[in-house]
Amino acid sequence: MMEGKKKILIITDNSAPIRNMAETIAAVMGNPPFADYSAVILDAESFSATDLLPVKVLLLGCEKPEAFSFLYIKDFFAHISLAGRSCGIFSSDTKAIKYLSTFVRDSDVTICKPLMAKDGAIDSQELHNWVQCVIQQGEKNECVQSR
Repeated sequence: MMEGKKKILIITDNSAPIRNMAETIAAVMGNPPFADYSAVILDAESFSATDLLPVKVLLLGCEKPEAFSFLYIKDFFAHISLAGRSCGIFSSDTKAIKYLSTFVRDSDVTICKPLMAKDGAIDSQELHNWVQCVIQQGEKNECVQSR
């Protein structure tokens, strides 16, 4: 991740449709109005707890519920507080959205409305609005935490 920029971590199950969504999301970063942010895409199986240290915003995506690659993250989130960070969840499957929401909710992270892809496609305006919402929640939480 680039120094000086606020960090966004995108964790996926590495399935092709979700990886494509993550790449589309990451491509938005670094460009106005998100020029102060940099994004890194990480396969859930490669996740390490230290990956969260520099992160202000966390984005999670998986294709199907109960994704095997998310088992460690699910267990980890049950034992950590992510207060002061925001989280966005994305998928093309409503059950996957519910799956991710259940284990993220207990970590004290602020969860924004999920991003649902329709037939694997993301509307660019919807994507822009979603990213902006997740980032604004992260900035709002940062302000509250620093008081």
